[in-house]
Amino acid sequence: MAKHVAILYGGWSAEREVSLASGRACCKALESQGYKVTPIDVQPDIATVLQAVAPDVVFNALHGRVGEDGTIQGLLELLKIPYTHSGVLASALAMQKDKAKIVMESAGVPVPKGMVVNRFEAAKSHALPAPYVIKPISEGSSYGVIIVREDRSHPPQELLREDWSFGDQLLVESYVAGRELTCAVMGDKALGVIDIRPATGVFYDYDAKYVKGGSIHVLPAEIKPNIYQKVQELALTAHQALGCRGISRADLRYDDTPGGTGELVVLEVNTQPGMTETSLVPELAAHAGYTFGELVQWMVEDATCNR
Repeated sequence: MAKHVAILYGGWSAEREVSLASGRACCKALESQGYKVTPIDVQPDIATVLQAVAPDVVFNALHGRVGEDGTIQGLLELLKIPYTHSGVLASALAMQKDKAKIVMESAGVPVPKGMVVNRFEAAKSHALPAPYVIKPISEGSSYGVIIVREDRSHPPQELLREDWSFGDQLLVESYVAGRELTCAVMGDKALGVIDIRPATGVFYDYDAKYVKGGSIHVLPAEIKPNIYQKVQELALTAHQALGCRGISRADLRYDDTPGGTGELVVLEVNTQPGMTETSLVPELAAHAGYTFGELVQWMVEDATCNR
């Protein structure tokens, strides 16, 4: 008898729309692999719904808070339902970018120099010499990210907007010029490396991530073999240091600009990477020989509790 898989998607985080797209794609792929699939748009009554549905496995296609920060993982542990991706601690830790940086750095993973700053202070005076980056501590999909360029004389005043919804404590980091690289880890193996080039040539923002044609993915990345291998090593080390399970994806910056520093740093690890048609993990898996159906099947068969 086919396994019954509940796909959790949607929810109420800032990344709801991305999660809906991921969930629909995974639902279709798992049905094609022969699983019985029940899609669930997650709401606060999710514990009651899951007990009624009684799936064998949960495929977690949620993004952002609740789905990615250890909350839903803790609930699934209590309900004793095996689930995909990382467990409670790794999920919570990776979501808190400032804490994750401390753990990664202690494992020998280079990270950008930075600090946590109150948003009102960051709007009053430059926290770091420009160029630098301001980002929410616990959001994904580039929500709330501001790049402060060298020619910007005043600190970003958009931080003072009344509708600012990304928290008062922000992570401020030195801007690393050059390439945006990403590498996925599947189980205990690093996959390939993609060089992400925004089609606009500016910044890998929300539209560059999720709008068709928003970015150009060069796979394999056209970088020196030793750098390519180093990216894979760092992605795997970061995955293991944070205690990730299943699939994760590390985002990095590499300064190979003329006269640049040659710096290679890990920006963050995503424990719930996107699974849409323009997403990076399915592309990296395909490069490694896995169809999208085989990828999601691997994730379902890898699902456990106590992750």
